[in-house]
Amino acid sequence: QVQLVESGGGLVQAGGSLRLSCAASGSIFSISTTGWYRQAPGKQRELVTVITRSGSTNYADSVKGRFTISRDNAKNTVYLQMNSLKPEDTAVYYCYVTFTRTYWGQGTQVTVSS
Repeated sequence: QVQLVESGGGLVQAGGSLRLSCAASGSIFSISTTGWYRQAPGKQRELVTVITRSGSTNYADSVKGRFTISRDNAKNTVYLQMNSLKPEDTAVYYCYVTFTRTYWGQGTQVTVSS
């Protein structure tokens, strides 16, 4: 069983930055694909970014050039650095880890004011 604990969400003005963290329990993190989804009010959950166990990354077009995903396998943690935030980035952000099945964090609220 894997448990994911997210932190780092909050309220920020447009143009500001936030860094989300997601710490995983268990021993599969280093061999897993991990990343972040988000869900805005009234919208479907969408994939924001993913990083494979080899370090390959992909980003949604809406966040390319502004968000950066990274992972520290020694700490079983994945990070999401969010810069140049926009009001449309407002959402609950969920981290996930996939290895034979997908595990989800509880979500952390990010609110960007205009």
